[in-house]
Amino acid sequence: MTRLLNRSGPALSSLRGPELTDAIRASEGRTVLAEVVAGAPALLNDTSNAELVAAFGADLICLNLAEPGAGRVLVEGLEGLDPPPLGFSGLAGLLGRPVGLNLEPEIDSVPTAFRASAANAVAAEAAGAAFVMVTANPGRGATIEDLESAVRTVKGAAEGMLCWAGKMHHAGAEEPLGRKSVARLVAAGAQGALVPVPGTVPGISEGLAAGMVEEARSAGALAIGTIATSQEGADSHTLRQLALCAKRIGVDVHHIGDAGFSGLASPESLYAYSVAARGIRHTWNRMARGTRASWTGKE
Repeated sequence: MTRLLNRSGPALSSLRGPELTDAIRASEGRTVLAEVVAGAPALLNDTSNAELVAAFGADLICLNLAEPGAGRVLVEGLEGLDPPPLGFSGLAGLLGRPVGLNLEPEIDSVPTAFRASAANAVAAEAAGAAFVMVTANPGRGATIEDLESAVRTVKGAAEGMLCWAGKMHHAGAEEPLGRKSVARLVAAGAQGALVPVPGTVPGISEGLAAGMVEEARSAGALAIGTIATSQEGADSHTLRQLALCAKRIGVDVHHIGDAGFSGLASPESLYAYSVAARGIRHTWNRMARGTRASWTGKE
């Protein structure tokens, strides 16, 4: 298995299912996932936020608040391209990165377009989404039980799409997070568990988070360390500390949330995190190889 670290262009953007899981696992805790709010205005003129986080070192892109249909441009800043990149597969091909999305439990506080319904899961997979993160945005009032139900729905409707699940914060329903919550989500069918990086969610110590990682990995699932408490917009020194903490607890994927500027993390903080988690060599390789996404061999 070629490490995700060593893939670029179509060899990276086309990864799906077990092949994507194996490529992440082979990279030994050096995969970076950046989250972007799909409908947020582009931070830079004529450049999408998804392109910006890819340029600063993200290996995987996750769209938050994205409607999962195939026939649309999913992020702002790409409307002028001819042809436009449609759906998740189109955006992945443009970026040279696998692209996924967040879906939330089917509860009243979540708009229908963003729910982890069977219809939305099928639409996301048909549009080329490489993965779905079943989680909840702030204030939704979602519980672990709600997430369990959502995971079962997604896996029943879109078996070929990777499903990762968990809380990045309490989402308006504070409850204990730990080994038991991870075990419940993995038993429901999740192939990856979200683990808040210590220093982001109150009460999540290194010992508790390390136990959550161990629980996920012992069950054959990936551990996704998350930063989603607006600290993705903190200074570079803070992001470096969080990166090293995530390394100590043993995460497979480093997630950085979308609340830095206009629906994305501070690019400078993303870069600092990436360098701390995997060094300049792998960070610069990922940044430079983004140009290979458009290489066709034709002049």
